[in-house]
Amino acid sequence: MRHLKKGRKLGRDSSHRKALFKNLVTPLLKYEKIETTLAKAKELRGVTDRLVTLGKKGSLNAKREVLRLIKDKEAFKRLFDVLSTRYAERNGGYTRVIRLGARLGDGALMAVIELVDRDVTLDMKRRKKKVEDKEEQ
Repeated sequence: MRHLKKGRKLGRDSSHRKALFKNLVTPLLKYEKIETTLAKAKELRGVTDRLVTLGKKGSLNAKREVLRLIKDKEAFKRLFDVLSTRYAERNGGYTRVIRLGARLGDGALMAVIELVDRDVTLDMKRRKKKVEDKEEQ
């Protein structure tokens, strides 16, 4: 029985899992939407919600706690400037997981995890950047 055993292992040891969540939460805070497997998205919800809550606190200790997970300056600034003010009146539930279906290669269930009330103009900027990068090549 798995009493008191919360969280998914995702086929990784603890240090690999920690690195995985660092690498997933940074673009989620930066672009407000990422596509990943369903299991990873469900686990990432808790990590992201904790970080947004720390961003709302805004204290020095909260910033140090966030720096343990986020090394990207842009995502860090975005969390404390933009997201903390956007979710100031919201008590939790900052993310949404939308199922997409099975991936063609291995049949893994895919999902999109996004921030609630996200800025849709970021998608346009991201797409425009991709097009410009392809044209340069």
